[in-house]
Amino acid sequence: MSKISVVINTFNEEKNISKAIKSVKDIADEIVVVDMESDDKTASIAKKAGAKVFNHKRMGYVEPARNFAIQKVTNEWILILDADETIPPTLINKLRRIVKKPSADYYRLPRKNLIFGKWIKNSRWWPDHNIRFFKKGAVSWSEVIHSVPETQGKGIDLAAKEELAITHFHYDSLEQYIHRMNRYTSAHAKIKIEEGCEFKWPDIIKKPMAEFLSRYFFGKGYKDGLHGLALSGLQAFSELVMYLKIWQAKEGFKAQSIPVKSVVHELYKAQKELNYWKADVLVKEGAGVIQKIKRKFKLH
Repeated sequence: MSKISVVINTFNEEKNISKAIKSVKDIADEIVVVDMESDDKTASIAKKAGAKVFNHKRMGYVEPARNFAIQKVTNEWILILDADETIPPTLINKLRRIVKKPSADYYRLPRKNLIFGKWIKNSRWWPDHNIRFFKKGAVSWSEVIHSVPETQGKGIDLAAKEELAITHFHYDSLEQYIHRMNRYTSAHAKIKIEEGCEFKWPDIIKKPMAEFLSRYFFGKGYKDGLHGLALSGLQAFSELVMYLKIWQAKEGFKAQSIPVKSVVHELYKAQKELNYWKADVLVKEGAGVIQKIKRKFKLH
């Protein structure tokens, strides 16, 4: 039977790395940890846990180091795991069956995101399929943050079932969320600028509103209760920060006069979108005929 290598990229993960490695011990014929110049004991802990540890320069995000890590493995099949993730025994059993009789070259695995202590089942956080299990040579990452990997051959999504999902111990505090948000928004703003994005002030109204509506209503974040509302707001704030960073980078906070009438117009358009989604969700949740009529005729 083909052997499996597990790849884990790390940066200051001394609190998590042991748990991640332990979760894959029963499936890994080889564990490769690529550490990006951690300031803590991540590398030494990984070595003691039996991993092969390699160093990579600090990049601020993981994608460039993933390809480096993949080059270090010696087995045919590769499982990618983040240091703040674990996999359950049921997923291990499934992957073993796949290796015995594969029907694809790469597999997208569902991911169970635990945020602020709760499994977020909506808000576009589930099933959160990611390409994480593949034959060597079938998948590679670009050096763009949060990019979709390039693939060769056939791909399959595993069923969106909890027992087949990676468990991701995501944000556990607001401080952690804001710290990462600052890093991610800087990287995303840089990418947008490189793609030719120009700063337009209406974007600081439209983009955050679109993100909130997408998370809370379209993504059914309301079913996640207070967590869903909070996360939808935080994701919207992240969009606001990113576009303000584009303003900062492109124009150096250049002053410009904006007629209040223009701002009111943008807010009116945002309100129309909000009203549509309010009516839509109330219909879906059984609010009655009046809301159906409002939705049909777009009454506000």
